Amino acid sequence: MNDSVSLANGTPLRIGVGGLPQRLVQDGIISEAAAESALQRARDHRSSFVTQLTASGAASARDVASAASTEFGVPVMDLDALVVDSEVVRLVNEKLLAKYRVLPLFRRGKRIFLGIADPTNLQALDDIKFQTGMLVDAVVVDDDKLQKALDKALEAADSAMPSLGDDEGMDLEGLEVTGGDEPTGDSVTRDDIEDAPIVRFVNKIMLDAIRRGASDIHFEPYEKAYRVRVRIDGVLKEVAQPPVQLGPKLAARLKVMSRLDIAERRVPQDGRIKMRISQNRAIDFRLSTCPTLWGEKIVLRILDSSQAMLGIDALGYEPFQKDLYLQFLAKPQGMILVTGPTGSGKTVSLYTGLNILNREDTNISTAEDPAEINLPGVNQVNVNNKVGLTFASALRAFLRQDPDVVMVGEIRDLETAEIAIKAAQTGHLVLSTLHTNDAPQTLTRLIDMGVKPYAIATSVSLIIAQRLARRLCNHCKVPLDVPPEALLKEGFRAEDIATGFRIYGPKGCDACTDGYKGRTGIYQVLPVTEEIGRIIMAGGNAIEIGDAADNMGIWDLRRAGLAKVSAGVTSLDEINSVTID
Repeated sequence: MNDSVSLANGTPLRIGVGGLPQRLVQDGIISEAAAESALQRARDHRSSFVTQLTASGAASARDVASAASTEFGVPVMDLDALVVDSEVVRLVNEKLLAKYRVLPLFRRGKRIFLGIADPTNLQALDDIKFQTGMLVDAVVVDDDKLQKALDKALEAADSAMPSLGDDEGMDLEGLEVTGGDEPTGDSVTRDDIEDAPIVRFVNKIMLDAIRRGASDIHFEPYEKAYRVRVRIDGVLKEVAQPPVQLGPKLAARLKVMSRLDIAERRVPQDGRIKMRISQNRAIDFRLSTCPTLWGEKIVLRILDSSQAMLGIDALGYEPFQKDLYLQFLAKPQGMILVTGPTGSGKTVSLYTGLNILNREDTNISTAEDPAEINLPGVNQVNVNNKVGLTFASALRAFLRQDPDVVMVGEIRDLETAEIAIKAAQTGHLVLSTLHTNDAPQTLTRLIDMGVKPYAIATSVSLIIAQRLARRLCNHCKVPLDVPPEALLKEGFRAEDIATGFRIYGPKGCDACTDGYKGRTGIYQVLPVTEEIGRIIMAGGNAIEIGDAADNMGIWDLRRAGLAKVSAGVTSLDEINSVTID
C-alpha cells in the first residue's frame, strides 16, 4: 500500500496490501489489526480473505459486499431475492464451483454472471472463463449466503439433469454395486446399460435419496414424460424428469444391478441391490418392477439396518405402551402380533424387539419375504415360493432346530397361522405381522382365516397396531389458535384442553420438508387378557373387543395420535391423515 494513504482520522495505514482490505480499513468497517489477522488466516488456510473476515465476526457479510462493490465498481446482489437457473449452474464444472465458492447467477448470450464474495479472486474468473468459453462478469454477493445458495443450486441442477451429459464434478461411476449379470435384452444393448451418464445418474439418485432420508425411490414412465420421485417422511416428492426416451435404459441399468432378467418386461420381478458407499458402510435396496402401459415402473425400497439399532425409546411408544411391549417380550412363550398398513414401521418394531432379545443364550430364527434388515446373531431366511420355501415350510424347519424365538414376516394363510400358533403354545416366543386397521380387528381377522377361537385366546398374548406420523420441525413449528369447541370435536377431552393447552402446526424452513422432519410412531398396544379371551371364544366381534379394551384403559390409535399433538410432536392435520376420528 502506498505510505501516503491514511485513515479518516489521519492515522497512516501500515498494512502492505491494497484493494479490499484497504477499503474496509479506510471506511472504518474493520481495524487494521483485524485486516492483518484475516489476511494471515487466509494465507494459512489457503482460503478467501472475505471468508476469514466474516467468519471471525470482524465485519458483516453485507458490509464487506458493499465495500467490495464500491472499491471495484462491481454490482452487488442479494441472493435471497434471486432464483438461480439450474441450466446456468450446469455450465460451470462442479469442481470449480466448489474450489472457488462461486455461483453462476444468470446468462446473457455468451456472457455469464458469477456471484462471488471476493471479486479480487481473478484466478477463479479466469479458470471459469477458460472452462466455459464464455465471458465472465463478477457480481458481489454476501459471503454468509453464498455457500448455502451454492449447495441448493447444485442439488437442483443435479436433480433436473435434462441431458445426462458428462459431468466431471460427479465421481459416481466407481461405486461398488453387488450384481451385474450379462445383459440378454434385444433392444437394450450392453453399451446402453454401461453408458456412463446413465450409471452416474442412477447412482446419484440413489445417493441423494439416502442422504435425504428417503424410504423409497420411484422410477415412473409415462407416454410423454418420465419422472423420478422419492418418499421422504411418507410423502412423495419429484426430484428429476429425465428424457422419456431414456426410460428403457434406466430400467435396464437397475435390473442389471439387481441381477434380474432384462429381457423379461411382461411380468413383475423382484430383486436386491447392495451399494457400498464407503469402506465401512453399505446400503441395501429392495427392487420391484411392474410393467405399465408405457414401460416398466421400478421402485427401490431403501433398507436401513440402523433403524433397528435406534432402541425402543426412539420409536415413539408412550411409557406405559413401552412397558407392555417389554413385559411380553420377556415371556418365554406366546405370540406378539404387529399390525398396520404397508410402510407403517411394522418391521422396525419387530426388529427392535428382536434386537432386545438377541443374546448369546437365545436361538432366534426369522422367515421373511425378503429379509429387510440384517441383524447379526439372528438366523434369517428369505422365503422363496418358486422352490417351495414358504413361510409354513420355513417354520417347520425352525421348529426342528430348537428355537427360542421365531419371527414370521407375515401371516398370510391358514397353514402359516396354525403352525405359528402351535409354536406359541409349545414354549416358543413368536413374533409376526398382519395387515389390519387396528388391534381388535387383528383377532377377528385370524378367525376369518379359519383359526379356531380357543387357539387364538390361548396363544396370542399382545397385539400392537401402529401408524407413522410426520414430526413437526422443532426449528419452525408455530402455535395455532384453535377454539376449544373445535378441539372437543376432534376428540380431545375437556380435561386435556385446560388453561395453557396449545397445539402446533407446520411452517417450513431450510432444515425441514414442508414443516416436518422425521417421523414418529403412533401405537395401540393391546394385551389379550382373560376378559378379551372370553369375548373371542364367545364369538365376539371387533367392536366388542374394542369396547373391552377401552374399559381397560387401552388407548386406540386416535387417542395415541392426539397425545402426540398435545405434546407438540406432530400436527392435528397429520393425525387426521393417518387415523380415523
